[in-house]
Amino acid sequence: MADQPTYYLTTPIYYVNDAPHIGHAYTTLACDVLARFKRLDGYNVKFLTGTDEHGQKVEKSAEAAGKDPQEFTDAVSQNFRDLADFMNFSHDDFIRTTEPRHIAACQAMWKRLEEAGDIYLGSYSGWYAVRDEAFYGEDELTKTADGKRIAPSGAEVEWVEEPSYFFKLSAWGDKLLAFYDAHPDFILPESRRNEVTSFVKGGLNDLSVSRTTFKWGVPVPGDDAHIMYVWLDALTNYITATGFPDEQSADYKTFWPADLHMVGKDILRFHAVYWPAFLMAADLPLPKRIFAHGWWTNEGQKISKSLGNVIDPIELANTYGLDQIRYFMLREVPFGNDGDFSHSSMINRMNGELANDLGNLSQRVLSMIAKNCDGKVPEPGELSDDDHALLAQTHGMLDKVRHHMDRQEFHHAIESIWIVVRAANGYVDHQAPWKLRKEDPARMLTVLYVLAETIRHLAILLQPVMPQTIGQMLDQLGVPEDARTFAALGEGGALKPGAALPKPEGVFPRFVEEDSANG
Repeated sequence: MADQPTYYLTTPIYYVNDAPHIGHAYTTLACDVLARFKRLDGYNVKFLTGTDEHGQKVEKSAEAAGKDPQEFTDAVSQNFRDLADFMNFSHDDFIRTTEPRHIAACQAMWKRLEEAGDIYLGSYSGWYAVRDEAFYGEDELTKTADGKRIAPSGAEVEWVEEPSYFFKLSAWGDKLLAFYDAHPDFILPESRRNEVTSFVKGGLNDLSVSRTTFKWGVPVPGDDAHIMYVWLDALTNYITATGFPDEQSADYKTFWPADLHMVGKDILRFHAVYWPAFLMAADLPLPKRIFAHGWWTNEGQKISKSLGNVIDPIELANTYGLDQIRYFMLREVPFGNDGDFSHSSMINRMNGELANDLGNLSQRVLSMIAKNCDGKVPEPGELSDDDHALLAQTHGMLDKVRHHMDRQEFHHAIESIWIVVRAANGYVDHQAPWKLRKEDPARMLTVLYVLAETIRHLAILLQPVMPQTIGQMLDQLGVPEDARTFAALGEGGALKPGAALPKPEGVFPRFVEEDSANG
């Protein structure tokens, strides 16, 4: 469709010196839910994820593993692909920074910056954290008792002296501040925008954008003694995937600038300061938003390999169910804040909200229809005030959920849906269709129809969060595959009285502790 709206969103590309963990799953899950939502809302969506495979840290990790860097990155990148498939992520493209298309895009970006006069050759001396692939000022470091210097991230830094090309970042501070001011939603949540603005107001130094002390990276065009700084390389992936440097390619013209770069709060500076400055200097459009989310702890403890408390999302999903994990991760914590994973909270959400609230609502309504309506969608009569009230709430959900999704407020979007779940349960209790069966059978049919329609709306809107289980719920309502988009939430998609329904089966069983032992 020629006038179809578009939406391009990206995860960060994940660094391949380690195994995937819950943090990677969380970022990509948020993008997946948003991508699915936008597709159901009629958008032409491009959803990108991938792996960041260059840099000193990768070179050292490959050496420690006794492997060639390419062989090492091939294996670890596959782990991230496998996680994405396991978690049922719906990405349209998976980019690797070792791909020829990306190397070509990086070198084209370098040339644009060079031609604009924003890159010059000098020499660098300063503190560098291999783990972060980042340079730090003396004032940002703390000293340990044994004299080591530590970056704000906790990574140890080392003194580096070498020839280097520099990007004139210092020239872009005022332009960045003016851009933030003109686009208040460019960085979300607001607390992160304040943090970035404060950093830029403190003054920007020119940025070292090449290295000579190792070789695993993209060669600088015209000077093979240098490789490109890993962050200039990595950030460029977002336009590589649209066909850059071919600005006439269909994908570039359709999708750039990106609507959303989703990142963890630890890499916000690179995305909200360096990346827009690179793009401004290259005379390319800037993305519309950078959203920085928080970190997870595990039962109140910081997650770290040394503590042995890293959370494996595959293990979690095998214990509790994939869609249950997807729901919990976006429901438990206001998106943008830090959150704590606890097994008791997980079980409470599963049993309280999924099994009791939503699962029980669907199961008892469909069971009553199966028993009392010959397993067919009931024929409603005249609607009462109570019916109109519940249906008004039901029909008002989409606008509310859409508003929250557009601001990446996933927890609020889910709560907007749960307000109607609770209202529908209250309606069941108040209307008592099991009593109406004897006292007023025609009224019972109306009540069950209103409830079935409400459940249809709830399920269609919950598909992005729990695609598999909610798909089963829609199957039980007899909703055809082509009637599950948001366009079908109007009257044209309403359940047809008399349509036969399959035998209902529960889709959200209660979780009991023995399940984990047997899982």
